[in-house]
Amino acid sequence: MTTDGARVGERVEGLEVRPVAGYAGAEITGVDLAGHLGDAQVAAIRAALLRWKVVFFRDQRLDHAAHVAFARRFGEPVVPGRRGSASPAGFPEIETTADRLELGGRFGMEHEEWLRRRRHTPLRGWHCDHGARVDPPAATVLRAETVPPYGGDTTWSNLAAAYAGLSAPVRRFVDGLRAEHRLGVGYQPRPGDDAYLRHLLDHQVASVHPLVRVHPETGERVLFVNGYYVEQITGVSRAESRLLLEMLLEQAVRPEYTVRFRWEPGSVAFWDNRATIHLAPGDSAHLGHPRIMHRVMLAGDVPVGVDGSSSEPLTGTEPGRW
Repeated sequence: MTTDGARVGERVEGLEVRPVAGYAGAEITGVDLAGHLGDAQVAAIRAALLRWKVVFFRDQRLDHAAHVAFARRFGEPVVPGRRGSASPAGFPEIETTADRLELGGRFGMEHEEWLRRRRHTPLRGWHCDHGARVDPPAATVLRAETVPPYGGDTTWSNLAAAYAGLSAPVRRFVDGLRAEHRLGVGYQPRPGDDAYLRHLLDHQVASVHPLVRVHPETGERVLFVNGYYVEQITGVSRAESRLLLEMLLEQAVRPEYTVRFRWEPGSVAFWDNRATIHLAPGDSAHLGHPRIMHRVMLAGDVPVGVDGSSSEPLTGTEPGRW
C-alpha cells in the first residue's frame, strides 16, 4: 500500500476524510460501502487508514455479504476456526461479538465474572486482535447492528505515535527488545477447580514478538505492546519486565494518542491492527441494552523488528493457519 489518497478535506469521487483527533481517527463521509467503490476511493480509504490508524463511517447499510466484500477490497479475510452460535451461518469470515457472552457460560461463569477475571486492572483490557498469534490480523472491519442508546464506546490508541513520543534513549533501548505474547495472560483463577483455566492450559497460543515492530507499509516504528497478551519482555528479569511494561503500556495509552468512537446502528470502524490497540467498552453491560457487532479480520504478516528479525511462534500458532 502507498499513502497516496485524499488529503484532509479533499474530495475523491465524493469521499471526504475528516480527522477527529490529533493522532488517531478520521471520519470518512460521502461513500456508500455497500455500493461499488472505485479504485480512487479504495486508495483514499487505504491512505486514510495508514495515516490515521482507524477510520469511521456512519449510516452504512451493509449486510453480511457486503461487509465481507468491502473488507476483501483491502486484503484477504481470515476464517476463524471456532465461532459462537451468534455468528451468521453461511459467512464464515464474520464473527459476531455477542458470541463472547457465551464464553463465561461455557466454563460455569457469568459473563461479568469472566470479564472481571480477565481484566482486573485498567490496562489489561487494551489489546490488538489475536496478538498472541505469530501473524496477528493486519486490520479489522467492525460493523454495528444494534447498540445501546448510550454507553458502549470503543477507544483506540496510535502505537506509532506512542513510540515516537518516547525519548530518544528509551527508543534506542526498546528497539532491541522482544516480548512473549500469550493468550490468557493475567487471568485470575477461581478458587478450586477452574474450567476456564484448564481450557487455557489445554489450548495455549503464544509467540515472541519484537517490542518495536516496523510497519510493513509505512515503515513507521510501532510500540508493539498491549495489556491483554504481553506476558514478559524476554532477556530481562521478571521484576525488570514488570516495571518496563508498566511504563510502556502507560505510554501507549496516553490520552493524546487515543480516539473514542460513539457507535450508532450502521456505524463501521476500520482499523490497522498492526499499529493500534483498542479498549472494548465496559460501561454498558449492566444497562440491559443489546449490543450486536459483526467483525471481519484481514490476514496479517509476521511482525519484523528494527533489527530485521521476525516474530517466532512458541505454541498453538503458525502463519496463515486459523
